[in-house]
Amino acid sequence: MRADGSHLRAEDLRMRTDGLPESNGDLDPGLARSRCTRRGFLAGALDAACTPASASFFAPAFASAFAPSFASAFAPAFASTFAPASAPAFAVTAEIAAPPRILDFDWVDVRRNRPVPCRLYLPARTAAGHRSPLVVFSHGLGGSRTGYRYLGSYLAEHGVASIHPQHVGSDRQLWASGNPLALLERLNGASSDSEAIARVADLRFVLDQVFARGASRSDDGSDDHEALASVDPQAIVVAGHSYGANTAMLVAGAQVEREGKPVALRDERVRAAVLISAPPFYGEQSQARILAAIRIPTLHITATEDLIRIPGLRSGLEDRIAVFDATASRFKCLAVFEGGSHSVFTDRFGSGDYESNVRIKQATRELCLAFLQALGSALPGFVAPGAREKQNGVPLASSGSASDDLARWEKRHASLLHRFIRRS
Repeated sequence: MRADGSHLRAEDLRMRTDGLPESNGDLDPGLARSRCTRRGFLAGALDAACTPASASFFAPAFASAFAPSFASAFAPAFASTFAPASAPAFAVTAEIAAPPRILDFDWVDVRRNRPVPCRLYLPARTAAGHRSPLVVFSHGLGGSRTGYRYLGSYLAEHGVASIHPQHVGSDRQLWASGNPLALLERLNGASSDSEAIARVADLRFVLDQVFARGASRSDDGSDDHEALASVDPQAIVVAGHSYGANTAMLVAGAQVEREGKPVALRDERVRAAVLISAPPFYGEQSQARILAAIRIPTLHITATEDLIRIPGLRSGLEDRIAVFDATASRFKCLAVFEGGSHSVFTDRFGSGDYESNVRIKQATRELCLAFLQALGSALPGFVAPGAREKQNGVPLASSGSASDDLARWEKRHASLLHRFIRRS
């Protein structure tokens, strides 16, 4: 419930619910039963279901009932049993925060001949002389730049820019045809080595564009210089859900070896990572060795029913915890909600009880903000949101320490939590 006693609604989170393929991030695992093939070293969970021993290290999580025509008995159960959450303690609430500016860019990486459309959520107000932290968010399989709006818009309302690129090789165009065989061919490509690496290149390209265009006015007649110039290059955070979380981990430093050589995709501009429903790197002998290369601060978010179920493979909470344990981050947090599902972290509402679904989204976006605020203490030179902007002379965020922000979040949402761990 809100502070005024009214109930949260979908409108309060500003989410899209029109069109299933656009409003979620991953595929119905039932599709995996139709065909078993072996693909490259970044192949996805389709391979893991068929030949677990040969499955690759990169596997998108096929966990959401996203293509209704092909739904099967293997689809995950979406059950949520959350207790009511108390009202937010942040000084700025959705009622008084200024709505964000939303800008769409249709960029093309000419070197790869690959479109990289993006949506940018930008704070409506930025104090003179200050810049906003930037979250670059990677969507799940079959998603788009318009997804995860509940998170991007909230962060922008609270002083954090959030840019959401669309990965054209594994985006909503997967659902362009109703032919099951054609769909499976596209899924093979979407979970291939080349696409997984291309997704990482998409994020790198987006950051290049943000800072290049922010540094000088565009020659194409557009006037995005001012918007992009407001981003702080010292405060970049990568984030992602499911397949996108795997992409984020690679950007954050996760390494595997192929032919005796490490596959290094780390982007040094990224200073922290938010990993939502992060699957392991399937088919690898040592998760710890792969993830030990992640040393930047990390926030891990999952739920007890955050399950990936496909024939021959079950990936659940234990895998999310293993990913958390294996990262070498000195400062990291793990939030495990009670109940939930894999798709509860997307814009969809078909996952469990409506009220519970809304509450877990509310808690998730508040936690992301609290974590970003905490980075102001954990990272030299990282100016946290709330340290910049003031309203009537009062900081937008709470005035306590970073640890206080996270502690207050934990207390506020204690009834929703199965577990919360903070290590520093």
